[in-house]
Amino acid sequence: MTEFIDTHTHMYDEAFAGEEDKAIERAVSAGVTRLVFPDIDSTSREAMFTLADRHPGTVFPCLGLHPTSVGKDWETEYGKMMQYSGKTVYAIGEIGMDCYWSKEFVREQEEAFRTQLQLACSKGLPVIIHSRNSTDLILRILDEYRHMGLRGVFHAFSGSIETFRALQKYGDWYVGIGGVLTYRNASIAETVRDIPTDRILLETDSPYLTPVPKRGSRNESSYIPYIAEKLAMLKGITSEETAAATTANARALFGI
Repeated sequence: MTEFIDTHTHMYDEAFAGEEDKAIERAVSAGVTRLVFPDIDSTSREAMFTLADRHPGTVFPCLGLHPTSVGKDWETEYGKMMQYSGKTVYAIGEIGMDCYWSKEFVREQEEAFRTQLQLACSKGLPVIIHSRNSTDLILRILDEYRHMGLRGVFHAFSGSIETFRALQKYGDWYVGIGGVLTYRNASIAETVRDIPTDRILLETDSPYLTPVPKRGSRNESSYIPYIAEKLAMLKGITSEETAAATTANARALFGI
């Protein structure tokens, strides 16, 4: 059976309340045999780890403080996160910068981002980066850590091929490609043609960014094959080749 890995899914989100296990079963039945769960903050962290504990070998949790959860008291929230530092996790994330919703706590976001990059380096873990209206700032920060061997993925990548190439200067970096790829007139559909397949990871970001033909409904990991099919068409390869390449990439990055 063709095997996929969803490298970014929030199926512990309240949008799945009461049917998380069934959604995971649907994913596995669709060939999506491994699910990477990025962390958000203390409001959902326990639910994430509880669900991961129920599905060992299928769900791979991460640890991180999302930039939109960073405020003046971010260090308190970070302390709550570190109470889980003894857990087995597969990346530090979802971390980064978000200047779309608000620029009120940009300084605090920078501090939290740097702190978590250092945490990833100390633990030898990859990072999952959230970047929204903040790419230049994030690249400037990554440049400061270039000597530390950082590696990871730019989640929901929507940048230009020039941005992709710039990112490669800062270490071992992949890009996460999700449901937006299937949207009409999505610029990433053109950019992805020039991105090497060995730098691409598949993701859903469920329950958000549902791919066509399911757009308009709640997203879930079982929809990864729709994204893979679109990627295969754009790259001029088969869906099986897409699955094999992106699964190998995910295994290499996350060690799963």
